[in-house]
Amino acid sequence: MSDNGFHVHGPHDHELEHAQAGSHDADHGGMINQIALFTAIIATVGAIFGYMGGATQANAGLYKNNAAIKKTEASNQWNFFQAKSTKQSLAELARDLAPEDKKASYQAKIDRYEKEKNDIKLVADKIELDATHWDQQSDEQMHQHHRWAQSTTVLQICIALAAISLLTKKRWLEYAMFGAGAVGVIVGALAALHI
Repeated sequence: MSDNGFHVHGPHDHELEHAQAGSHDADHGGMINQIALFTAIIATVGAIFGYMGGATQANAGLYKNNAAIKKTEASNQWNFFQAKSTKQSLAELARDLAPEDKKASYQAKIDRYEKEKNDIKLVADKIELDATHWDQQSDEQMHQHHRWAQSTTVLQICIALAAISLLTKKRWLEYAMFGAGAVGVIVGALAALHI
């Protein structure tokens, strides 16, 4: 400062005076607070979406395992069915080759094997339907898992944009951050709605 009241200072001095007075770039301070709050909210939502993604992936694995167990059970039933068919075929051959007085006993075995095969077929068909149901549930869970993962990824990009916008003080990056956050939340909503 000069003796006659004329005041000259550099940019650094100007910034210090404004900072001391509390008027240092109020718009930028608002931007910092806004981004910090938004980042905290998006990080929390992202953590929840990440958990949901992991849970649906685990469910998909469990359901696929249940499907495999049911397929094995169905395969066992079809093997049992095949064994009864083989016994029935042998009984039919024996009936055809046997003397007349023995044919009735072989026919009774044939009739019994036919009934047992029908019962086994009903059980095998039901187990196969169960396996198909578990497979469908697994596929649905994997689809939902992918939605959660997509949402979480977009929210992570949103958080990265927040950091970049804070460092560069670029408004357009802040808008991109808000846009990415909105997209991430929308994709998460699609996951929650099983879409």
